[in-house]
Amino acid sequence: MLQAVGGGLKRIVKAACGQFSPRFGDTDGNLEHVCSMTEESGADLIVFPELATSGYDFRDRTELESLALDLYNGTEIIRLKRLAKDTGTHIVIGMPERTGDRLFNSAALIEPGGRTSIYRKLQLFDREKHLFEPGDAPPRAVDTAVGRIGMMVCFDWIFPEVARLLALDGAQIICHPANLVLQFCQRAMFARSVENGVFTITCNRIGTESRLDRELIFNGNSQILSNRGDMLVQAGYDMEEIITAEIEPALADDKMITGNNHLLEDRRHILGAQRR
Repeated sequence: MLQAVGGGLKRIVKAACGQFSPRFGDTDGNLEHVCSMTEESGADLIVFPELATSGYDFRDRTELESLALDLYNGTEIIRLKRLAKDTGTHIVIGMPERTGDRLFNSAALIEPGGRTSIYRKLQLFDREKHLFEPGDAPPRAVDTAVGRIGMMVCFDWIFPEVARLLALDGAQIICHPANLVLQFCQRAMFARSVENGVFTITCNRIGTESRLDRELIFNGNSQILSNRGDMLVQAGYDMEEIITAEIEPALADDKMITGNNHLLEDRRHILGAQRR
């Protein structure tokens, strides 16, 4: 949306997270949930969890392949493109991606105009290493009508380089689909926002999955942080809910900390600092 301020136009974006518990293997049902939450949110930009279409704990690559989507030609992506167009919403959603014989843990950014951008998770967590290929390209910021958007997925949070690469590429907003079981990420994203001067939107799932003789408990607390690390809104631990916040992406272009310090330009490359 465009809001007139002081005789000019300033872009104010209604950002949202759709926190829910995907049902394992129920692609159609999960997509129906995504559709209803998107429509209800009234948002300009909404982020959904990692692997939101499929569920998380795959038995093997055969099961994963049966639930993986073709992000360019599949019927599911066509449905999401229609949703984005009909609602005017930019949608970021995690899903298993199949391309040829390769399988990726991917996030898709789907714009109302139909363009789809893909990010493939670089840092694979635990058993994911035996199921997915790691991402095959560096993260990039995408220019959209609601700002320059970068994506990372779940465990990428623990590697500061991922968010930093996005900031260096001009990202104003980092969208972060997640299936978090560790307790640290939501606090750590404060640092990712502050050290890069970007808005971060972490959408985590809730619920449990009891498969493979283990139980995974996902810890919710989806959140939207400002470019200065302020908590704008946070969801509950185990509640299905839509959270929203109004953000001004252009604020992320100001990287000054003091009148003499710039977040990115002040970085020094010190000889001998890299461990061998």
